Amino acid sequence: MYKDLFLKYLQFEKRFSVNTIKSYNNDLNKFTEFISQSTEKIELHQVDEKLIRAWIVSLMEKDFSTLSIKRKISTLKTYFRFLLREGIVVSNPTDKVITPKSSKKLPAFVDEKHINNLLDDFSFGDNFSGIRNKTIVEMFYCTGMRLSELIELRTNSLDLYNGTIKVLGKRNKERLIPLHNLFLKSLEKYTEIKEKEFTNFKHDFLFVTDKGNKLYEKFVYRIVNKYLNLVTTIEKKSPHVLRHTFATHLLNRGADLNAIKELLGHANLSATQVYTHNTFEKLKTIYKQAHPRA
Repeated sequence: MYKDLFLKYLQFEKRFSVNTIKSYNNDLNKFTEFISQSTEKIELHQVDEKLIRAWIVSLMEKDFSTLSIKRKISTLKTYFRFLLREGIVVSNPTDKVITPKSSKKLPAFVDEKHINNLLDDFSFGDNFSGIRNKTIVEMFYCTGMRLSELIELRTNSLDLYNGTIKVLGKRNKERLIPLHNLFLKSLEKYTEIKEKEFTNFKHDFLFVTDKGNKLYEKFVYRIVNKYLNLVTTIEKKSPHVLRHTFATHLLNRGADLNAIKELLGHANLSATQVYTHNTFEKLKTIYKQAHPRA
């Protein structure tokens, strides 16, 4: 009962995305499953830091990654803060729980020459699906938008005349992203063939499946994975990698970090600063090659 109230709070007050709420729900289910294994019935007000630490240990024993465990603890912290606010519990047992430290994993990205090779030299095909697939890959690389944001793009999100696209990000926050002339030509070509292919639309989504329906996550993931496989050997080949690639390439070419933050739709600068690590690695390489004493 309390969990349902909490999930509604995330949906309507915090305005979290559907996927984020699903993750919170799954994390809470894991914790509920753990405490239900106890020989005695444990109520929410009886949960203490020792029990939470025991849960963390059990997750480690099941080989959950540090990142996954940190997220689950974060979920629990948010949940108990909500319960405390609602007067359901009198104290927050997560306050005394220390989150395990994890080494920072640098975002994977595709080299400039590889992404240029894919977009300039590779043939995606001249039919609707080929043109759409190339436009999707290019959209991710040229804007840095999230997978969920691309799926929700509407026809009126695109302003070909002014060369911009309007994106609805997390917490329903809108941002305007400029588009370069070369990509605008790709978008014009895509919209023309889309209008010829599908004359009677029941919706106004910008990108559609081969049957004219709204895109879904696995469909887009398969497209990106298929084409990145042709040009790179990095382990992850997802839409999010193209988002990382967008940010890293801009930073490597001297773009201001605050500008990249706005383009990515990050709430604070700390989320964007992870890309400076990749740039610093490049600087170290240049330094070693160029300095006489290096």
